[in-house]
Amino acid sequence: MNKQGITATIISAVLLVGCNQVSQDPNVMLSEEQQDPIAELEITSAVDRSQFGYSQTFYVPIYSDIYINRENRKVLLSATLSVRNTTLDKSLYINKIDYYDTDGTFVKPYVDSPIELPAMGTLNYIVEKEEDKGGSGANFIIEVEGVDETVKPVIEAIMIGDFSNKAFAFTTEGTPVDH
Repeated sequence: MNKQGITATIISAVLLVGCNQVSQDPNVMLSEEQQDPIAELEITSAVDRSQFGYSQTFYVPIYSDIYINRENRKVLLSATLSVRNTTLDKSLYINKIDYYDTDGTFVKPYVDSPIELPAMGTLNYIVEKEEDKGGSGANFIIEVEGVDETVKPVIEAIMIGDFSNKAFAFTTEGTPVDH
């Protein structure tokens, strides 16, 4: 094989691996248009924040794993983070969704640019079962803004797991914190 053929093969392999990783992301696979739901809502133009009268930071507990018994120390869980705009006619702006582990160490940001969540809109984001970096005390810090106090979100996390022949699910709620 000549030098050009080798280069083309390497480029093709890299593109296929990159596409395969994106196509395996449940957030992309489960979205209607096969796009990352957070990236789809990111704002590309400047937003006039001078009119905003509401700003809040939320702490949302997420459990990547839980203790079951002595023989099976932990069971991995999948989680869905859900941010819901409860207003009928105003957008909610999400400026930060940061993921932290049990020790309080920053793991990664989920938002690169602010997000505009339309009236009555919902943003769901899946943390896969295999993503165990967070540990049993993982959490999100989410910062939101809106035009006034009526633009308050409902923020929840739903964790799902299974053990032996049993399945279980539970929820946690976002708690406002001072920032």
